[in-house]
Amino acid sequence: MQETTPTPSADNAGKQPGRGTLVLVLGILSLVICALLGPVAWIMGKGDLKKMDAGTMDDADRSTTKIGMICGIIGTILMVLAIVWFVVMGASFGALASSGS
Repeated sequence: MQETTPTPSADNAGKQPGRGTLVLVLGILSLVICALLGPVAWIMGKGDLKKMDAGTMDDADRSTTKIGMICGIIGTILMVLAIVWFVVMGASFGALASSGS
């Protein structure tokens, strides 16, 4: 039995393959494990959506890319809020420690 490799369809010929699954995984990981992956998912997703709009990238996984990008945006926002919280709390505890002496 001879195996055949799938041939690209006429409308996807010559286009870059989409990276929607990678963007989605990075976006989810930014929410669960490492918030530093949020900006990566956001930037990759935005770039891939631009390429899909321009017609240079296969847009079969457009929705997966959008969801991953949104998860990356949320992960980035949570990371920024956490940084602000730590800075404010650190300044508060620093002020309390210096006033107590």
